Amino acid sequence: MFRKILSNLAIASEAVLSNKIRSILTALGIIFGVAAVIAMMAIGSGAQQEILEQIELVGVNNIVITPIIEQSEGELDETAGAVGTQKGKKNLSLGLNFMDVESIKNMIPGIDMVSPEIVLETEVSRQGFRRSAKLVGVENTYFEISGFELSEGEYFNKEHLKKGVPVCIIGKSIKSKFFSREEPIGKYIKVGRHWLKVIGVLEERIISDKSMSNLGIRDYNMDIYTPLSTALMRYENRAMVTNALIQQARMNNAQNEGNTDVNYHQLDRLVLKVSNTEQMNSIAQVVSKMLKRKHSQVVDYEISIPELLLKQQQRTKNIFNFVLGGIAGISLLVGGIGIMNIMLASVMERIKEIGLRMSLGATRLDIIFQFLLEAVMISFSGGAIGVLLGLGAAFGIAELAEIPTIVSPFSILLSFGVAVTVGIVFGIAPAKRAAEQDPITSLRYE
Repeated sequence: MFRKILSNLAIASEAVLSNKIRSILTALGIIFGVAAVIAMMAIGSGAQQEILEQIELVGVNNIVITPIIEQSEGELDETAGAVGTQKGKKNLSLGLNFMDVESIKNMIPGIDMVSPEIVLETEVSRQGFRRSAKLVGVENTYFEISGFELSEGEYFNKEHLKKGVPVCIIGKSIKSKFFSREEPIGKYIKVGRHWLKVIGVLEERIISDKSMSNLGIRDYNMDIYTPLSTALMRYENRAMVTNALIQQARMNNAQNEGNTDVNYHQLDRLVLKVSNTEQMNSIAQVVSKMLKRKHSQVVDYEISIPELLLKQQQRTKNIFNFVLGGIAGISLLVGGIGIMNIMLASVMERIKEIGLRMSLGATRLDIIFQFLLEAVMISFSGGAIGVLLGLGAAFGIAELAEIPTIVSPFSILLSFGVAVTVGIVFGIAPAKRAAEQDPITSLRYE
């Protein structure tokens, strides 16, 4: 039996190689179908990995509240939610501040952690080297919510947070630029007008430029973190601005045609970590209503749920990938139909050959094996070429279009297995057609 299979395989190989052009044209559908499946699945896997990385960056189960500073308080239009008094005067909001933080902690259940942030543009200098950076005032909850880990040193202690001690935790890039030849722990670095003692260094956070652009985040490795109380006491506390100064700033805005914006918010960002994902939307709505009431009906803040937005983006990409995968699958189907048509035509062309083989003792099973092996060889070789083409396409897309792609062994095995299966399924009909030929009639066929 094994010898018969080898003999039929040799005859099938000879038939395929003797008609190279026809065999290649027959395999084109399989080639492009397999390549398309691998490339599309690579794009889909890359998109999924990118979304997971972005979710990790923004944190899991987080609600993010950011202040709106494009307009002065009470000057938002009706679509933004601002409400005026009956006399036509605009309401005054105190902006996003610590009172909002305490209200959220004490009044809204289902929130595990609250992380207020203050971000200040400043200059960092040490030993004659200077560059711009961001000073971020935070509490220790910030590091836990954001998933930051220390590579050395320690986090802020209670004394640091309560008394506004001039200490800081630096990013990895800050360490590389200002402490390249020495250990930074215990050393001082000048941030703005104050010297801060370095007590910790964060692990490096690798973030692509695309992720920073899409999520609107900064390069955390170039940040310097200080206790929130330190930022408020030693640098800037925008909540200390008086109403007179705000009114003067508004007058300046009017004179300058609104080109000068006033940031009256004490906080630049507020992150809430929710214990239950299913409650995120409802908690966000409650927070929005509470803040609107506390801000005198002025909606000078924006509430977003990054994880849900990213998951919605992932669902959209998945639908797109399913459509592309369906198109690729159709091309495989068309390739299989092409194999069947060409093999049926081949049967009609080789009727005399079939009759001669059967007259020399070949059985119907031998004829079936011969034509079935021809179809499988075409689909097998087409699948192999398609795999190479698909790998090349995936890497080419990643390099030229800057779209992340991940080629998995599963996608290669799946597409290659489908290609061989297509060859078997669509090769059965021509093989049976060949085996059903009458040898005497076949020898007389002109």
